[in-house]
Amino acid sequence: MDDPSSASNKRKRKRGRKPKASPPSPDRSSPSPAPAPAPAGRRGRKPRRHEAPADADAARPASPPRRGEPKPVANGGDGVAVAVSESAPASWDEVVRVVPCMDAVVKVFCVHTEPNFSLPWQRKRQYSSSSSGFIIGGRRVLTNAHSVEHYTQVKLKKRGSDTKYLATVLAIGTECDIALLTVSDDEFWEGVSPVEFGTLPALQDAVTVVGYPIGGDTISVTSGVVSRIEILSYVHGSTELLGLQIDAAINSGNSGGPAFNDRGKCVGIAFQSLKHEDAENIGYVIPTPVITHFIQDYEKAGEYTGFPILGIEWQKMENPDLRKSMGMKPDQKGVRVRRVEPTAPESGCLQPSDIILSFDGVDIANDGTVPFRHGERIGFSYLVSQKYTGEKALVKVLRDSKVHEFKIRLATHKRLVAAHVKGRPPSYYIVAGFVFAAVSVPYLRSEYGKDYEYDAPVKLLVKHLHSMAESPDEQLVVVSQVLVADINIGYEEIVNTQVLAFNGQPVKNLKNLVTMVENCKDEFLKFDLEYDQLECGLVILDD
Repeated sequence: MDDPSSASNKRKRKRGRKPKASPPSPDRSSPSPAPAPAPAGRRGRKPRRHEAPADADAARPASPPRRGEPKPVANGGDGVAVAVSESAPASWDEVVRVVPCMDAVVKVFCVHTEPNFSLPWQRKRQYSSSSSGFIIGGRRVLTNAHSVEHYTQVKLKKRGSDTKYLATVLAIGTECDIALLTVSDDEFWEGVSPVEFGTLPALQDAVTVVGYPIGGDTISVTSGVVSRIEILSYVHGSTELLGLQIDAAINSGNSGGPAFNDRGKCVGIAFQSLKHEDAENIGYVIPTPVITHFIQDYEKAGEYTGFPILGIEWQKMENPDLRKSMGMKPDQKGVRVRRVEPTAPESGCLQPSDIILSFDGVDIANDGTVPFRHGERIGFSYLVSQKYTGEKALVKVLRDSKVHEFKIRLATHKRLVAAHVKGRPPSYYIVAGFVFAAVSVPYLRSEYGKDYEYDAPVKLLVKHLHSMAESPDEQLVVVSQVLVADINIGYEEIVNTQVLAFNGQPVKNLKNLVTMVENCKDEFLKFDLEYDQLECGLVILDD
């Protein structure tokens, strides 16, 4: 788990899915979950917003050259500029620049039907969107997870084709924002060569982003260079993984399209961009190490199992007095464990105030970074994300001035407030007009909008930001609303208030609450709510 003080957790990035028709529900925001909100109770200037310009102006057609200006110049297939002859018009093959594997880039059409978390017994009206994808080996197609989120139907169309082929979703990786599709129709795979993956590019390497962004219906090509490589906040996944920052334009609809290097190899997938008055042409690409991890994870387990984490909160050890008080020698470096998640496998060996010196033999610096490439350093969470769920890692810690080594089995993150429902409809329970539900990030966004971190109740935000689940099945259960009836007179104004106990018994999760209520033989039901310790008493009479 990265440093909670990291500025990246306070940013918001929005993916670039191109909506074909605006979602009809007025309370709908971008399908992407927002990053971790700011600390509860703190208000002020909002952080810079990362978003894809869904309402951006359409690309304008190039105006003809004025008198005295040079004639247009097109690039040849080898990257050399080729002047267009005035006497004999050149063929399209000579004028249009040929991008390697461009025919493998497809347009993704998706019909979405989202759950209604505020009224969980119904769903929102369906809407359509379009994005990009590309063909890889094994008769498979890669795109973004947010491009097919809550999908009802997915279709693919190849470049130059007038046919849309029905696709099947094989796997959705919410954390890494990647989805894997396939098509059963053999005609779809005819005459197309799959995209080949390249290695992680270096800074200033040229990249070309190909896709179907807003502004037209045909394929689009934009170019730029790699300007930064670091751990990024993945908006849709609410996680932090390795990412590339490029200066090529990534607009709404580019999501899921490949980014090629100058040798025609795919080095990433376009997935989000930064839009701010102080920033221009900042786009983000999922790099090949993350893509390869997703594909191999699916091939090993037959399904997507996720990216493991080290279930701890940690702090930097850059202060020399702090290092001395923890018994560290001058040549020792590492990070201090603040808290260990009770549900994480690490809870059996790691303790608060332990100093993590190395992970799998790689020394960790006092600022939490490890060597990456020549002249570069990166957060040590990158080493953890390279592992697969269930694998073990050797962790060296300093405890009471003594060095210990532990073999730790890595697992995925279990949040008290889930970041995703992963396609499942929301659970709810109604008794005497009281609507009970489990809190999740999509639920908060549905109730309070995309700025829920400013508008949601402080008590819920504190639980979301700082509380840890004590057991794998623990949930934050609230009274979502009260449907007015004679039996609940006086309780109509209770909204999104946590349920602490039922008839004196603590509420562990929604299923536990349902079991206790259904098995209750008393006519009087008492719910203890976290609203100045409000108690709601109901008399349930048999019909």
